[in-house]
Amino acid sequence: MSTQYLLLTTPIGTLQVIGSDAGITAITFENPGPPADAVDAAPGSKVHQAGEQLQAYFTGQHDVFDLTLAPAGTVFQKRVWACLEKIPAGQTRSYGEIAAALGQPGASRAVGLANARNPIAIVVPCHRIIGGQGQLTGYAGGMARKIWLLRHEGHTIDQHRQRIARVPTGSASAQDE
Repeated sequence: MSTQYLLLTTPIGTLQVIGSDAGITAITFENPGPPADAVDAAPGSKVHQAGEQLQAYFTGQHDVFDLTLAPAGTVFQKRVWACLEKIPAGQTRSYGEIAAALGQPGASRAVGLANARNPIAIVVPCHRIIGGQGQLTGYAGGMARKIWLLRHEGHTIDQHRQRIARVPTGSASAQDE
């Protein structure tokens, strides 16, 4: 199974997409260059499909991803990431809501750590996680990118207070899932 990669130019910088026949293993804003054993993504490959779906997302034509993911992580991290994948575009959740959805209401900090280690940006939408009072919290891709992504998905951001100013119509809380 060979590792494939693709560099994708987006409105918020270059994304590096890495994967194999097993699925996508990383989508990052960092571009340290391809893994040593990587080859360019072949047309029709899982990595190429991820690139196409990401381009459609950035042009506003697509907001649901249908990709096979194969991130490396602990069992808990993978549970958190699976929960993040269920958050629709245009909605947000707090760390506490994710912890409660996992049946571990006291695990907000652990959810935050798993969120910070998410290797698959945008598709596993860690940018949709905010503080309990709507405040914007850290994002591995940088706060400017998080703000851009949330605005792209319909949120109004109060940049002075670094919080979600308005939740788009139709947003649901974690209890609605």
